Amino acid sequence: RVRLVESGGGSVQAGGSLRLSCVISGPTTCNYDMTWHRQAPGKELEFVAAIDRDGNIGYRASVKGRFTISQDNAKNTLYLQMDSLKPEDTAMYYCRTTNPDRPTLCNSNWDQGTQVTVSS
Repeated sequence: RVRLVESGGGSVQAGGSLRLSCVISGPTTCNYDMTWHRQAPGKELEFVAAIDRDGNIGYRASVKGRFTISQDNAKNTLYLQMDSLKPEDTAMYYCRTTNPDRPTLCNSNWDQGTQVTVSS
């Protein structure tokens, strides 16, 4: 089963930057779609950014131009560079892997996440 370890969160002031990392351990035969999500207290989980198996990238509108998703295949790591952070970006951030053709083997669970707190 795929396992994920997120890190890189912290507390920053508005306008600051953080880089989140997600180390992926799983079957070498998986070819993942990879996403970042976040959940603020009292709010629903929401999509943040994605990079699919073909390298296509997408972002939610509120982070476009400020966040950058990338991957390092040699390190089996997914990144989320977050610049110009705003208080509304405060949330627990989670990464996830999926493969609709092989969900049992390649879909990750929701792991522990990493907390991002942005103060004004």
